[in-house]
Amino acid sequence: MKIQPRQQLLEIWRAAAKAIVTDGEWVWGGRDASSSISDAEQLLCLMYPASVVSNFRLDSPDETSDDVLAVLRELGDAVEIPRRLTDVIRTYVTSYTDDNGAPVFSGGSYFGSSEPGRDPTPDQVEVGVVDSYSMSVTLMLATIGFIRVFRSGIRADDLRRDLDELEAMASSRLTAAMVSLLRSFTVHVFAPDSAPGRTLIGVVNRAGVSERIVIADLQRELREIRAGIRDLTIGSGLTSELDNPNRLFECGWSWGVVKDAPEITTPEDIGPQPKGVAQPHPYLYFTVIALDGIADLFSSRTTILGLLNEEQVRLAQALRLRWELTQQYWSIIGGFGRNTWPLEDIPWRTTDGKESDYYSLLVSSMVVQNFFNRRATDAELRRVGNILEELAERGRITRRATSNDPAISLHAPGVEIDLIGSEDLGGPRLSWQVSDFAAILLKRTIALATMARGTDLRDAVLSLADDIWDHVERRRIQSGKARNLWDQPSNRFTEVKEHHDRQSWYYTERVVECLVVAAQLVGSNPLRSARLTEHALDLVNEAEHLFDNELLNGSSEAGPAMRDNLQRVQASLVRARELLQVRPGTAAVLASEVLRELDGLNVARRDATGAS
Repeated sequence: MKIQPRQQLLEIWRAAAKAIVTDGEWVWGGRDASSSISDAEQLLCLMYPASVVSNFRLDSPDETSDDVLAVLRELGDAVEIPRRLTDVIRTYVTSYTDDNGAPVFSGGSYFGSSEPGRDPTPDQVEVGVVDSYSMSVTLMLATIGFIRVFRSGIRADDLRRDLDELEAMASSRLTAAMVSLLRSFTVHVFAPDSAPGRTLIGVVNRAGVSERIVIADLQRELREIRAGIRDLTIGSGLTSELDNPNRLFECGWSWGVVKDAPEITTPEDIGPQPKGVAQPHPYLYFTVIALDGIADLFSSRTTILGLLNEEQVRLAQALRLRWELTQQYWSIIGGFGRNTWPLEDIPWRTTDGKESDYYSLLVSSMVVQNFFNRRATDAELRRVGNILEELAERGRITRRATSNDPAISLHAPGVEIDLIGSEDLGGPRLSWQVSDFAAILLKRTIALATMARGTDLRDAVLSLADDIWDHVERRRIQSGKARNLWDQPSNRFTEVKEHHDRQSWYYTERVVECLVVAAQLVGSNPLRSARLTEHALDLVNEAEHLFDNELLNGSSEAGPAMRDNLQRVQASLVRARELLQVRPGTAAVLASEVLRELDGLNVARRDATGAS
């Protein structure tokens, strides 16, 4: 793999440190003004690798790598860096807590207006959004884990008290984010003959069979999902309309807390729960964002460090059920039918009639996530890999853009999403701009490679990932204080005239996520080839037999040099046997070296005895 995640992450950290610190002071914001989302993304560019990739740890000063300290020298030394990070995280949490003590998850500068000439009102700018809930889950989990490890090496009572206080603040914000995610989940139920119903049937009916048959098959495939949703007991998404088996539905997350979402009873002090205004229909973008954040709640690190308290475990269980049901739902819809999948018919069409390659990518993301849970076959993975490859071509990532190419709009300015319901706050309908097509595509492609069992499939998927990375890397900002951060689409698309001097934490954080996934892939064991394992086993067996034969001939009774040589040979054989199942190629090389050494001993003995 060409990406080299460690080197790239170090380069990003070097660039981020220079962009963040000016004259010794921490600077918030970037291309977008400071907000609960932008500031979380800025912090996650540092905190996410530090919490997930072991050799990027910053919470144990004695274990911090020298190259990490070199690139972060703007933040201080090994002792100063963790203290500074806890200080700025405290600033973040305090800044986004209102006078009533309730955490604030406003969209701020990320909100736009879908009505030219009308700006969002102050009330609209402060409304909570799923992007902020999800980012806060990831950031607060990273923070709590960071504090617990850092605090274990602290002896000063005043600093320990400060860390205890910050952990309590982070835990409160985490709980509030989880509650808001539960209140943002929604189920959209509709009749088959309604506009959404006809659209959904058209999407899944790739074989052109009778609608009656399609509806019956779809109802049967979704039976368990329907039952699982009816069993939900807390949060939004509860609807009696699902009791009608003739209705169709879709599930996921809206853009914020949905209208009329019930409050969730919790013993945690998270302040007043805001009234929901979001349309009770799922949005593909916010669904994928929510799923990514929720996954961190039951990661191995969260479990091992015990980062959740008793109430958070209860909320996490409720979120995990929605996480599983949603991924299964969209995986069924995307892969419905026996021949061509609906997902393979690009672009994807949503039930409100909108079409985009971006929506195809979002559904593909959920299919990839679901494949990871149920250990999909290589044949299934290959089909999704072909879809991602086609999206890379259609998105002009691995193909040259033509004059006035409409695909460029996927990257600049991006896909605009109308936030229906936001107009009820007294201003224009808000909009949300997403331009992370290439970054999401890269992340899902690398994730797909981690699941491949066959070496041929992994090689093909990694080749695609390298091509996408070439595109993403070329979009780095080339000069100024934001040098080596993202995003400069004009570097890749000459028709994009807008030039940026400041970094986008939105895009940079997504690139960091990609590199973390790549680091996890590189850190895993290589794939085992059945043919290579059999070959290695044959070599080891032959080497062991010849070694035993050498001992039988009395070589062990020879001089010290011979005995040392045989001991090295035996150690290599033991090591080769240990590696057979995890690294058969290495085992084969070790066995080959042993065979060469034993053959040399045999030749030497024959020469000494004059045998032919």
